[in-house]
Amino acid sequence: MEPRARAAKNVGKMNFSNAELAQLLYAHGDVKNPLPETLRVLDEILTDFMQAVAFEASRAGQYTGRQKIKYEDFEFAFRKNPVFLGKVQEVFEKQREIKKAREILRDGEDDIMKEAVEEEKKKAKAEDAKGSKDEELGEDDDDADAYADALGKKK
Repeated sequence: MEPRARAAKNVGKMNFSNAELAQLLYAHGDVKNPLPETLRVLDEILTDFMQAVAFEASRAGQYTGRQKIKYEDFEFAFRKNPVFLGKVQEVFEKQREIKKAREILRDGEDDIMKEAVEEEKKKAKAEDAKGSKDEELGEDDDDADAYADALGKKK
């Protein structure tokens, strides 16, 4: 990969947060709170690496006549490093699996919702059938004499 100089506007600036870099270092066996110089150097290394990979992928895309970078361009950029290539393929495979699982879940959710609506309709019909046998009480059924008696007023 061709080494690329950092853009002038990014020189001396951190591109990743200190918390992210500290977590990355801790995950790979470093102390919980690394030195600020370590974080700065790791930020530069990661930025340079990502720029180089993106540049190589964009070159592959331009060579094929596209303006946008595709997954295959990154595969091409990592073709000489089987470890990186395997990781990239693994990430994209996991992404496909997650997408399929979400589709299955969404389809299953639709079926569950349809079944719930049908059950509610059945319950409503059953209550309507039951309600037609039992007379609903309303204000028309109120007995004026019983009401007056309850209030202590007699006619």
